[in-house]
Amino acid sequence: MGIPHVQWSAYLAQIERALPYSEATSASIAYLKYPKRTVSLSLPVAMDDGTVQVFRGYRTVHSIARGPAKGGLRYKPGLTLEEVEALAAQMTIKCAVMDLPFGGGKGGIDVDPRTLSQGELERLTRRYTSELVDLLGPTQDIPAPDIGTNERIMAWILDTYSENRGTTSSGVVTGKPVSLGGSLGRREAAGRGAAYAAARVLPAYGLDLEGATIAIQGFGTVGRSAALAFSELGARVVAVSDRGGAIYNPAGLDVHALIDHKSHSGSVAGFAHSRAIAHEALLGLEVNVLLPAVDAGTLNEDNQASVRAGFILEGANAAITPAAEVALKRRGVVIIPDIIANAGGVTVSYFEWVQDASNFFWTEEEIRAALEKHMRAAVGAMLQFAYRHQIDLRTAAYVVALNRLNNATTLRGVYP
Repeated sequence: MGIPHVQWSAYLAQIERALPYSEATSASIAYLKYPKRTVSLSLPVAMDDGTVQVFRGYRTVHSIARGPAKGGLRYKPGLTLEEVEALAAQMTIKCAVMDLPFGGGKGGIDVDPRTLSQGELERLTRRYTSELVDLLGPTQDIPAPDIGTNERIMAWILDTYSENRGTTSSGVVTGKPVSLGGSLGRREAAGRGAAYAAARVLPAYGLDLEGATIAIQGFGTVGRSAALAFSELGARVVAVSDRGGAIYNPAGLDVHALIDHKSHSGSVAGFAHSRAIAHEALLGLEVNVLLPAVDAGTLNEDNQASVRAGFILEGANAAITPAAEVALKRRGVVIIPDIIANAGGVTVSYFEWVQDASNFFWTEEEIRAALEKHMRAAVGAMLQFAYRHQIDLRTAAYVVALNRLNNATTLRGVYP
């Protein structure tokens, strides 16, 4: 393991905060302080111009105490081994708090996929998969889309793995095209799950989601699907942003029309019946819920003081830095943590994995109903511990996860 990443340090610190309220033993905690396995890869790829370029790739399995490793695959410039290890550990906690039969994994390649041709991207993906073919699988380690990856990349992984194994294995990845065994509702799952989480948390603090005002930082897959779900649940999305700009309408934005506008223009900027605002101004709007859905550290020590929302729904992993979180909680802001807020994605990935194993597929209505039921149960367990011990929601979520991981680790014992 490399030099500790800030997210890894935050993960360990959060375990220490949750320990006094949990049933976890020193033996079970010892497993969580180190990844089970980390692989670092050199990936030579033939480029379109005839040269060979070598990329750095990684895959970490943090825990298999509760089941095979599960976690996304990101293509991101500047990606490091330490970031991957930290994210894999957070996946262990996320799967446990959601009561999914998975451990935590994560992987990625240090690359900006926008700089590669389609052929180069495919060759890079297939090389990465072929290097890991003995370590992946439906009962071992199951990748899924993340930053910079999508259904097409999952299809290449499925094909490369299956060709090497000599049999089609749909369950080796999730988040793949529906025509290859993917699940209906998977694309929207993270954002819809975030809305379901907010719908469960807000009433516990005396606020109904219907009529609540929402500001969304980032209008990609998570932000867009969250906006749709919030609109369906009666909330009012008043501001959104993407790379091209930020817009605001205190009366509420027409989410369907906004999605159509972005699909044609490439950005939310210029949307009718809204006014342009600075990206930083969106964070300072007086709304009920702020949803940061961009990347880690977007809410930090430099901008947290401007936040006026009563609730922050952490749509991106580690969207709030530890120092910013301390300051926000001191001001009474309620933070719905990433391990709950964006867990809809891995939950529907679980549904996809189950459907692949049985070759029996559910309707989109069944997927949504199951996701809402799962989110409500997970949020309910978190709220119960938060109320019982008078602790913040992130610490309560960790307590739930640690108790489940401790139970699994204790029952399995130590081998040999």
